[in-house]
Amino acid sequence: MSFATVFGAILGFGLFVGAILLSTDNFMLFIDVPSLIMVVGGTFSATFVSYEPRYVIQAMLSLQSILFTNKVGQGILTHEVGRIIRWGYIIQKNGLAGLESDSGKVRKSDRFLGFGIDLVVAGYTGPELREILAATVESTFQRNTVQADILRNMGGIAPAFGMIGTLVGLIIMLDSMGGDPSSIGPGMAVALVTTLYGVMFARMILLPAASKVQQREEIIRFRNYLLAEGLALLAERKSPRYIQDKMNAFLDPAAHFSIDRSRSNA
Repeated sequence: MSFATVFGAILGFGLFVGAILLSTDNFMLFIDVPSLIMVVGGTFSATFVSYEPRYVIQAMLSLQSILFTNKVGQGILTHEVGRIIRWGYIIQKNGLAGLESDSGKVRKSDRFLGFGIDLVVAGYTGPELREILAATVESTFQRNTVQADILRNMGGIAPAFGMIGTLVGLIIMLDSMGGDPSSIGPGMAVALVTTLYGVMFARMILLPAASKVQQREEIIRFRNYLLAEGLALLAERKSPRYIQDKMNAFLDPAAHFSIDRSRSNA
């Protein structure tokens, strides 16, 4: 689990709650179960009508993944460059049979990389390989960002159901106005809590989660394009030094892979 994510979320939420406690002593005004049920239930209902259930479930499961550290970081990208360079040396020495033999485990654990290696071994040219893998990268990205689209849509729905809940509360309050006038103020407060829940559900959970899912898929897409370029260079039988310089051009200078440095550390 990412410590920075958890710490930042707890700190921000603590400041939010602290501001409420500084504003009033009666913080129980902000707790209303029927309002919460109305917002959450209405949001889920509209979402399941709008999308296929399996995609909605996948979007909900992605909420828990945002608490964990992204697997693709600068160190991983540098490692990917080093791996492609190592395969370049293997192809120079043993040909495509050497690549096929060395990449057995990787092909089983990483579907994209395994597919790319199969294309190299099959004898596709560099341009052909780039074209096929680019289509694979984009179609995968489009499928995986459906979750972000669903969460983003839910972020737009939740405040609307907050307003609907407020209208329901006002209708109930107006219906009881013939009784005790002193109940109007508390009744109005409860009605407005539903709008608060709708906005908070959208702005503190759904929309931030959608942004993080989108960002992570963009990072994975970048990683896959980097690998696609490296595999195309292998298909073109480029030298390991050329592969290093071409793939490093995609990366931040701090994450560049160095053949010379790796040899000196060996």
